Parts: sequence; C-alpha cells; structure tokens
Amino acid sequence: MPCRGGVQESPSLRTEDIPVSFSRWQQGEQTVAWVGVVLQCLSGSVETSHLTVVILMLTKLFDFNLNSVTESSLWRSTDYGATYQKLNDKVGAKTILSYLYVSPNNKRKIMLLTDPEVESSLLISSDEGATYQKYRLNFYILSLLFHPEQEDWILAYSHDQKLYSSVEFGRRWQVVHERVAPNRFYWSKMGLDKEPGLIHLETTEALYVTCKLQNCTDANKGKPFPGYIDPNSLVVQDEYVFVQVSTAGRPIYYVSAKRDVFTPMKLPKYTLPKNLHVISTDENRVVAAVQEWNQNETYNLYVSDTSGVYYTLALENVVSSMGPEGNVMVDLYEVAGIKGMFLANRKTDNQVKTYITYNRGRDWRLLQAPGKDLRANSIHCELPYCSLHLHLHVSANPYTSGNIASRESAPGIIVASGSIGSELTTSNCQRVYHLGCRNTWRQIFNEEYAVLYLDQGGALVAIRHTPLPIRHLWLSFDEGRQWNKYSFTSSPLFVDGVLGEPGEETLIMTIFGHVSHRSEWQLVKIDFRSIFNRRCTEADYQTWHLHNQGEPCLMGVKRIYRKLKPTSRCVMGKTYSVSMTSGPCECTEADFECDYGYERRTNGKCTPAFWFHPSSMSRSCTMGMTFLNSTGYRKVVSNNCTAGVSMEYTARRQQCPIQAPRGLHLVTSEGTLTATLGTNVTFLVFLEEGDGARTSITLDFGDGHAVTYSNVSSIEDGIKHIYKTVGIYRVTATGENSLGSETTMLYLHVTCQLEYIHLSAPFVAVRNKEVNLTAVLWPSQVGTVTYIWWIGNNTEPVITLEGSVSCTFPREGISTVTVQVSVGNSILQDRKSIAVHEYFRSHLLAFSSNLDDHNPDVAEWRLDVSRVIRNSLIQATGVREDQLLVTVLPGLPTAAEFFLLPDKQLTEGKPDKSSVLLGALNQNLVQFTLRPGVQVTVYAAHLSAAPLVDTSENHSGSAMLMLLSVVVVGLAVFVIYKFKRKIPGLNVYAQMQNEKEQEMMSPANPTEAPSSSQRDLVHSLEILDTEFNSRPIATTTKQRKTKQRKQ
Repeated sequence: MPCRGGVQESPSLRTEDIPVSFSRWQQGEQTVAWVGVVLQCLSGSVETSHLTVVILMLTKLFDFNLNSVTESSLWRSTDYGATYQKLNDKVGAKTILSYLYVSPNNKRKIMLLTDPEVESSLLISSDEGATYQKYRLNFYILSLLFHPEQEDWILAYSHDQKLYSSVEFGRRWQVVHERVAPNRFYWSKMGLDKEPGLIHLETTEALYVTCKLQNCTDANKGKPFPGYIDPNSLVVQDEYVFVQVSTAGRPIYYVSAKRDVFTPMKLPKYTLPKNLHVISTDENRVVAAVQEWNQNETYNLYVSDTSGVYYTLALENVVSSMGPEGNVMVDLYEVAGIKGMFLANRKTDNQVKTYITYNRGRDWRLLQAPGKDLRANSIHCELPYCSLHLHLHVSANPYTSGNIASRESAPGIIVASGSIGSELTTSNCQRVYHLGCRNTWRQIFNEEYAVLYLDQGGALVAIRHTPLPIRHLWLSFDEGRQWNKYSFTSSPLFVDGVLGEPGEETLIMTIFGHVSHRSEWQLVKIDFRSIFNRRCTEADYQTWHLHNQGEPCLMGVKRIYRKLKPTSRCVMGKTYSVSMTSGPCECTEADFECDYGYERRTNGKCTPAFWFHPSSMSRSCTMGMTFLNSTGYRKVVSNNCTAGVSMEYTARRQQCPIQAPRGLHLVTSEGTLTATLGTNVTFLVFLEEGDGARTSITLDFGDGHAVTYSNVSSIEDGIKHIYKTVGIYRVTATGENSLGSETTMLYLHVTCQLEYIHLSAPFVAVRNKEVNLTAVLWPSQVGTVTYIWWIGNNTEPVITLEGSVSCTFPREGISTVTVQVSVGNSILQDRKSIAVHEYFRSHLLAFSSNLDDHNPDVAEWRLDVSRVIRNSLIQATGVREDQLLVTVLPGLPTAAEFFLLPDKQLTEGKPDKSSVLLGALNQNLVQFTLRPGVQVTVYAAHLSAAPLVDTSENHSGSAMLMLLSVVVVGLAVFVIYKFKRKIPGLNVYAQMQNEKEQEMMSPANPTEAPSSSQRDLVHSLEILDTEFNSRPIATTTKQRKTKQRKQ
C-alpha cells in the first residue's frame, strides 16, 4: 500500500501534453527516435506587475555509432511550459550547441556554446533567449566560471590550458594567464581580497598565483605561498585557502584564513593523512575528511577552530565511494534549514550505520526507527542493536531526486530512502521522512519514490521510481501523513525526469518521458493551482519547537519555527519566508568540544593526548605579551550559549612564559634536498617553542658562508643563497636566546645539469675475459651521481657510485651494455654493443691528416666512417664480411681499430688474412673518398698485426712450443732493451720506431726494415701486455703510443 489510509482517488490534475519531436535517424537496420536527450537549464524573471517565467531547453541527439552529437535543438516557452517554440533558425539551422548557461546574477542573460568539433563560437542573449548574437572564438572553451556578484564578469578555461577573462559577458576576451591547472582558478571574495577583480589560480608549474583581472603581468602577480605546491592542490573556499606540499613522500597541508599567512594544518600528531578533502567551510569553520594511513575505504571527520589551523576528531570511519568523475564522495549530509544538523554513515565492525548530530559533530547518535509500519503494525527495533539507516547520496542530475532531500524553506522535513535493522542494506529500501514535532521518523512508502517539494514545502509530490510506464502521482498536504492519488496522463508514460522552477515555491511542474522506446519525447505540464482554493493566512500556521531527545537547547539557543498546519490546504506562495524565533540558553558542558591535543574519555572529560604537551600552545608567544591557555575545551563554532559554565571551559589569557628555543625546523621552500648550481635556494626556519622575537637565528650554508638574524620574525619570507660549486653541503641552523639554544641541520645536494654521457667499452671482447666499462660525463663534475648498469641479458642492474665497472661475458655473440646516469631529477643513458668471441686479432689504424679536418667527433659520424673503412678493407683484401669489424675511436687525431675474427673455414695453403690486411695497408691500397676532392688513405699504426690469440684450454704441441719460443725470445729482447744504450744500432731503431714509424713500415726498401721474425717477437710482448685485453674505446691513439713506448 502506498499510503497509510489507502489510496484516495481525487479529481484529475489540470495537465497539458507537450510533444517535442526529433527527426529519426538510422543505425544500421534499427530505427531509434529517443536517444541522447539532455535538459540543460531554466531561467525565470519578474516583469512589472505580473510574473512571467521563461523556460529554455537544449536537447541533443547523440549518435552512438559516431560517438558524437549530430543534432541539437533549442526550445523556448513563455507560458510556464504550456507551449514550446523551436529556435534553431535564430541560432543557425546547422549549428550544434553543446552547453547553455544562465547568468547567476541576471536571469535575462543567456550564453550558448557551440560544439568545438564543428565550430568554436558562442551566442549571447540579453532578452531571456528571444534573440541571439553570435561571436567567433579563437579558442575552445572547456569550462566557465561566472563572478558571484558582477553579472558580466566571466572566466573561461581553454583546451590549451589558458585562462581567459571577459568583462562584457563574453563579447570580448583577453588572456589572463597561460599554463593554468584545470579547475584550479577562483574569483576573489568581497571583504577578504584587496580587489574585486582578483583571481586566484594554480599554474601547471605548481605555483599559487594571484592576478588582476585586466592587468595580469609579472609585476602585478602575487605569490601568497612561497615555493611550489603539489599539483592540483589549490582550494579557495569562502575565507579559507588550502594548499598541499609533500616532503619526503608525506603531504603537509597549509591553510590561510582571511587571506593571512599560510600555516600548517594541525591534525592530531599521529593522524598521518594519505588524503584530505575539505567538506565544508561555512560558519567560520572547516570540516575536513581525512583518510589516515591505516584506512582504505573510510575517512575520519575532523573539525577546526575559526582559524582553520587546529583540528579535533568528530567522527571515525565514515563511508566513502567513488563518484562518476572519479571524485571521492563521503557519506556526510548537511540537513538544509537546520543549522548544525548532519547525517553520516559510519562503518563499525564491518557494518554501516547511520548517525545524526545536532551540534556540528560534537555528539553523534543512532537514528531511532519508526514505531509502526504503514499498516500500523509495531516495529520492534531497540537501540543500539537495531536502528534506522539512510542512503545519503544526493543526485547529480537536477531532474531526478536522490536518496535524500531537505529544503531551507521546509526545516524539519527530511525525505530519504533506507532500511531498518542492524546495518544499512541496499534491499528493502523504504521511503521515510523526518517529522519535526517530536523528532521521530515515519515510513511513507514501501517502494522507491521520488519526492519533490511544492509551495515552500507546504505540499509533497511523490512519483514512483520504476522501469515500467506510470500514469499516477501522489500528493500530500500534511507532511506525508496522508497521500492523495492523481492521474497526470491518459496513457502510461516512461518517466525520465521532472522539471521544476528553481526553488520550492512553484506549483507548476513538468514531467518528461516517452510513451514507448520508439516514441518521440513527450512533456507533460502539471498545474497544481487548481486544487488550492485560497491563500494561507496567519490562522493556518502553527509553531514548532526543534529539540534533540527532549533537549530544547541546540547550539546554545531554543529555536521555534512557524510552519503550516496539517489541516490547512492553502497556498503559501512566493512571498512566504521561513520565520524563526530563538531564545538564549545557558552554557553547559555539551556546548563545548575537546580542544586541539585533547581527547574525550569514557567519562566525557577532555584530557591531553599522550603526544601533546599543553605548554606547547604558547610557542608563538613573545615575552611581555599574552596568550590563550586552553582548558582542554573550546566552544563549538556558531554555538550561541551564554554564561553558565562558560568561564570554566573557556581558555584563559595568561602572560607568555620565557622559554628556551625548542622544536627548530630547517627545510627548503620546495621541500626537497636538492638544488641546481647557480640558482637561488630558499631556506625556511621554523621555531615551535620559545620567544621568537628574542631568539636569534644563525644559518651556516656549509660553503664557508653564514648569516645571523636577530629574531625569527625577520626571516618569515625565507633565507636565500646561491651555491657556486657542486657538492653535498651540511646546512646548519641554530636558534639561541638567553635561556639556551638548539641546532638542526640538513644535507643539501647541489648539482648541475648533466648534458651528455659516453659509455667507453671495447668493440670486441674475449669470452670469459674481464672487460672494463667506463661512463664519461660532460661536464665531469655534476654532483651526486648514481650509475645503473644493465649488462647483457641480466634482469637485475648493477648500481654503483663509481663511473667504472668490470664484467665478463660467458657466451659468444653480440652483448648489449647500457649505463644510466642519475643526477638530481634527470637521467641520461648510453648503450654499446660488444662482439664476444673466443679469440681475435686487432690492430690500430691511422689516417692521412686531411681526415681530421672533417671529423666533428660525434658518434653518428664515427659509425658511418667505420662502415666506409670496413667496406674499403673488404674490397682491397677480399676478407669476408663476417670476419672483419672496424670502429673509429673518439677524439683527435682520428684513429680506428680493426678486429679480425678467426676464419673457421681456413684450410692449408690459403694465405693468412692478417698478412693480407697488413700488406694492403702497408702498400697504401686502402683508400676511400670522404667527399668530392677529399681522398683518405688508411695506414697500419704498428709494424704488424697482433698474432692470433687462442684462449681455448687444449693447446697443440706446436702451439706450446711456439709459446715457449715467444717467452724465451721475449726475455732476450728485454735484456737487449735493458742495455740498449750500449748498442748504438738498437738505440737508433728505438728512436726511429717512435719518430719515423711510417718510414720503418714501408716495404719499399727491404734492407732497412727489420726482419719479419724480429717484428713478431717485438710485438709479442705488446700482445701479452695489452693487445689481448679488451681495449676501452675512449683510449686515444696518443695514449696507445705512450703505452707502446713504455713497453
């Protein structure tokens, strides 16, 4: 049964069907008529002696195949929705509209935005939408923000992160600021900001900036908060400004009250918040939802003092959910019409229960369930085991009702859906409402209904929530005690929403829906004025006393409201206003909550928390002045009680004590421990306790410079310093007064920008032989550096603080080595590929001097020239491609190295490839053309190539004999070298080997060149010492020659 006394059939309401048609469009073989219809807005105005209401309606047709809006229509009604006129010809027949805005300060002014994918324009009307003027835009508007008082002032946010302003209601625009964070711009508030045209905004560089509306230059910009803030953390709400700064991974929240200096928000010490949302800032108080370190799906509610700085716990474990746009929705509902009343859903022992407070969170209690159901059967529900629980989600769609509703014009009436039991459930939802006379709850429906307020709450309209078509609604004149059934349409209608004039004073509403899923959209206007026969008089009203479980004093006053009698069926009209009288109450303990740092015990007393020192509240004191010494209590904000126990619980003013400095803090303005060389570093010094006016501060920057200030107040803007050398500096701050001193420090890493890195690694390596890898930095001194090495196929990197590592490669093939260098916030990397083989021959190459004139010494040039040299060697000698590798070395003069891999197909009788290569080089047969007119000749840098190295374990007898011969001859050469000054011939050879190397290598005069066996013996020493080891690519030719001379 939908109502307690049965369904009372009443005469039909005066209704009018208003069809609104759309041209049908095809989707394959399926015909769809009602798709993507959106109601946008409504405006009203009063002209001369009679009331006229203009309804504007924007409808859009959405094509799901194209994923875009393909058609829009603008409709206008001047007879309260009885008829509608289509205005497409006035805005452009092919124009697709996307949004409709009404000026909040002048309902006659309308703004329409076109679809930016088609064109970027706006249309403006100053006559309630009758005519329009079109203006082209050179940017795409993503969002608009109207000034709360100036009707022509608008802020527009564009797709390219620019903020525009207009003081002519969109007819002209100018750029206010570039690189603005989305939805982080706010208008100034009269009485708080210095200028009415001031704009608060957050830049994409995470800076909080204030700008003048018409003159936002660098000279006129303000920076109320020093340093950077966390991205998307600026909130300007009423008289408070909030920002967030993360330090060492932990967020610190700052607040500014009445545009004063920013102060860290003081939550209980071990709250350790992961997330914080500002819920409310009205009544000079902040209500914040804080998700603490041990919470995942719930939030704790905290309330502040008037400064917004000091917070105390109001309610734990409030349920939260994710909104449609990814925003966090906390199950907290502020009841309209009654100051200080809130409802909240709290999770206790894995059960969700609904709690109510009448004093802004000082006390919470469960809801007493109704005593009887709709059939007058008793409901056995005893607190605290059973209670009433409500869904507290407010509808984001203005044309459908949510789970709960209340109105300023109807105090004491709350309509909500919920359930009765030990916890809140989604099944068995019932409609209930709060009846003010005795603060009891009454069930009004067994099923889900949308309940709307008419005539300032003098009547309630209920429409059933159902996927089925309906033709009836219910109307109540006595706050839901009795319901009358009315028919609003002759044929059942699928109801999609209800349209009513803003506010609750109207008696006309429009239901919109469709007869079938293939039918056109239909509007039904309902005029309730026909069922009222007179206007209300004073005799139709009664008084209503608000109370909490029999306690008439709430928030320090007794509140008495005037409301309509249940038996009166009359129209209150637009002139009715809620009247309330109040009488003062004496203060009791219930009018005070625990102050910051205090917790309420089971006996109701507030005592200091284990972490709190009451004496610390005087930390901002200066000797000779006074401070408020807390009693552990503070009056609930907006509580108006007087006398009583006020003196006992109110904080007492006392003289500031003389204290030694304690709690000295030193941080950088950015909250980081790194700085860039040559830039200003701002240090902030805070003192928790002590006489700041008489405490001197000395700051030692750690680089031989220090400064001293006479008091803390003189360094509120920070201390700036520039470091001229990279390094790690110990920065020390010391606070000192006549009673003592305290020191704190931090270690600051000063770095410079790393421009380039080069990985020095061998081009070819021997399997299982140790290889040296070196990272070369430019500039070489950049500060604290971390090297991350990715070697071969290893899945875990090697991390070092040194720029060199050694490694081996166990398998033949191509291995890749990557080094990443981390400096400050930047990471650069270089990568090299190393060919790994069992053995190989290698030799240095030199070039004719003209190559150096064309060597830019860049990696790409070296790769290209290496490829050209390799092709020239192959062409001159016939060596197979898979046997020869060439790499050009960095630096000047230009040098290169070739690597000859063993020929596994080598058979007896074929000449050794190394001798073929050296022969070609020594005969100047290897040449290439670098560019027209530039012919480069390639030479062998030594007399011969290195002999083949065999690193395998099984050596043949001849190989062993050869090795023994090499050792013996090597010793002989060493002895001869030792006494070379006594042998003039060898002395001359040694000099000529270094100074006239090309002449000694030339085979043109065989008699002047040493024998082949002698060359092999001399170079066998070089091979044993150097040639067989992996050579770093960064080694220059000059370094190699120096090493040769030492040998």
